[in-house]
Amino acid sequence: MPFAAGINYRTYQEDESTPVVLLHGAGGSQLSWSPQIRRLSGYRVYALDLPGHGKSRGGGEQSIPAYTKCVLEWMDSIELNHAIFVGHSMGGAIAQSMALDFPEYVLGLGLISTASNLTVNPQLLEETASAEKFRSAIEKIIAWSFDPACPPRLMELVTRRLAETRPGVLYGDLIACNGFDMTEHISEIIRPTLVVCGANDKMTPPRNAQSLASRIPGAHLEVIPAAGHMVMLEKPQAVADVLARFFMNIHDQSQ
Repeated sequence: MPFAAGINYRTYQEDESTPVVLLHGAGGSQLSWSPQIRRLSGYRVYALDLPGHGKSRGGGEQSIPAYTKCVLEWMDSIELNHAIFVGHSMGGAIAQSMALDFPEYVLGLGLISTASNLTVNPQLLEETASAEKFRSAIEKIIAWSFDPACPPRLMELVTRRLAETRPGVLYGDLIACNGFDMTEHISEIIRPTLVVCGANDKMTPPRNAQSLASRIPGAHLEVIPAAGHMVMLEKPQAVADVLARFFMNIHDQSQ
């Protein structure tokens, strides 16, 4: 897999089709996206490991603007002029930042399990800052991230991947989320937007998604039944189908 601007990424369907950039959430990597989404037919999909995550270099960042700058540097380094940005949780915050501050790079937004502000539970911040309590923090994140009916095997896989994240990187991600609040400016987004959430999301509840969609002009909301915060892994085909319909509408509008 190639590197550019210190970011490890993979491209699916390397052709001239509409580019889509996948931005994972706190402590995640490009593997946070299901194959159904990474390999979505008809689009050139880029799946990134943000700095300090997965196989990317660096120690991560502690603010959404800093991550946004990293994404911009990566785009410039591979001469990618614009894309549809699909972001999960923290990645959704980065996508919002892109649309508000650098709209010329943005064709559309897919905002998954995210909100216009991402206040983090103080206990979670405390535990991720402590090597002794880091395991407890991971257990809390997993407990709050899945629908009760989620297969244990999937939860075990995500737990293992999250535990591989360096504690300082995950802590920095949560600091970045806790400092993110675009509520006063979210209505200024002028790009086509899809908001997706799991019906049983405890981290960013459906009311947050409803508020986000209501504030962005023309935004469309999709609530996926029997899913939690990790909706794109819990219900991969349902999310892939929703994204495909949204992408098609962007394509039709551009004709």
